[in-house]
Amino acid sequence: MTETLDEAGRKTLKAAGWTPEPDRDAVTKTFRFKNFVEAFGFMTRAALWAEKLNHHPEWSNVYRTVTVTLTTHDAGGLTELDAKLASKMDKLAEG
Repeated sequence: MTETLDEAGRKTLKAAGWTPEPDRDAVTKTFRFKNFVEAFGFMTRAALWAEKLNHHPEWSNVYRTVTVTLTTHDAGGLTELDAKLASKMDKLAEG
């Protein structure tokens, strides 16, 4: 089983705009793009990384908005996998 993320890792996520969920050990971020095609392209690129990491987000898409929640269900909370995927998504969203 993977260890939960330490305080330094949690602070890094928060500084990058990931918001802690109030009712569970997870973080959420909303990404906004110019249009649906850009939002869907982001999701496609992120899905490839999620598959490589074997770590899949909870997410939804409405037009140009993608909302992502990350947690590691097997570990019962945030882990380094979440931090890695969050960092990758942030970079993908920048373009």
